[in-house]
Amino acid sequence: MAQDLTPLYIADLSTFTKTLRKSLDGAPVPGHAQFMSLVARAAGFKNTQHLKAQQPEPRGLSKDTQRALRFMDAEGRMSGWPRRTQVQALCLWAIWRFLPAKQDLTEKDVNEVLKARATFGDHVQIRRSLIENGLMKRTIDGAVYRRIERKPTEEAQLFLRALMQR
Repeated sequence: MAQDLTPLYIADLSTFTKTLRKSLDGAPVPGHAQFMSLVARAAGFKNTQHLKAQQPEPRGLSKDTQRALRFMDAEGRMSGWPRRTQVQALCLWAIWRFLPAKQDLTEKDVNEVLKARATFGDHVQIRRSLIENGLMKRTIDGAVYRRIERKPTEEAQLFLRALMQR
């Protein structure tokens, strides 16, 4: 599942912690979703959805770009595989930029880059998708891979800029 980043500003940390402590007093340890709801209520919201609804939408970014950003961790590594093809394509640009330009690579070299840039463990899917999306090519026998030099689409440029600003 992709990371859903929801900023939370707490005006009065003392009141927040007291409210949270009262919610937990004597209760068994809650699950992840329940704990998120407790945090949201302690911060003065009705529930987690209310907290998320109050967050301002990033300006100038499409829905797909916003979705793609949720699949990238703080270090710019891909943390999951998106279902939507358009979101996958945006995420691939973030990995493409780390492949060496104008250089023949072995499958092992490509895998090293992909494993370093993705934390979800399916570098083979990424490699296939890079080829299918025209960002990389390989010889018929799969011995040599090469990054295809292309200018990122306008949406991909916005995505990469937003990713680098994190």
